[in-house]
Amino acid sequence: MRGIVLACGNTQLPMIAQRDDVVAVPARPGKDHVDHHLDAPRLVVAGTDADLAAVALRLLRKEKLGSVALGYVPVADSSVAALWGLSTDPARALDVALNGDVDPVPLVRDDVGGVLVGLGVLSPVRGVGYSDADNVLRGQASRVECTPDPDGGLGLEIRIVNKRLFGSKVRVSKPRAFQLGCLPTTVVQDGVKHPRPMDKWTWYRHTEDLRLVRGL
Repeated sequence: MRGIVLACGNTQLPMIAQRDDVVAVPARPGKDHVDHHLDAPRLVVAGTDADLAAVALRLLRKEKLGSVALGYVPVADSSVAALWGLSTDPARALDVALNGDVDPVPLVRDDVGGVLVGLGVLSPVRGVGYSDADNVLRGQASRVECTPDPDGGLGLEIRIVNKRLFGSKVRVSKPRAFQLGCLPTTVVQDGVKHPRPMDKWTWYRHTEDLRLVRGL
């Protein structure tokens, strides 16, 4: 068996609906919909970045990161696809997700029990932020962005953005961990807004990588 395709939410792709290895699950599926599939060698998520993050979280919680490959067929605008060069053509993406080679990539966690696979945003920000031991923010920023580091490195890419009248000033750092203490700010991870404003936030690289399927 090559793997199982998890069609998340209202995913309606003809090439997926016709397959006999497809399991329909809700958007952002949880343990009741994912955990009994974790013995498969490969899971393919057809859905959004938030759906992919939800499945990655179950792999983390069940200690399956090292044994299950994770393919991805994005059905909406995707920071994950842009970050890792994944196809946004559904047929091509499905072919790669089912048959492509695994390329481990950094898995980013936060300090409230979640994971980040694409783009995280804090905005607006007024506070103090550290990339590892380096003070990279003291004061105000329009937003702080975090992605897994596409170059590998220590694991994170942090962008501190200050909008100006003409363009924006961006400060980039690539730490293993980023910590922020601030006035209450809005957190959005992989397109999902955190349920309440936060006055502190941490992103850090997990000790195991995500076994993402990226190419043939």
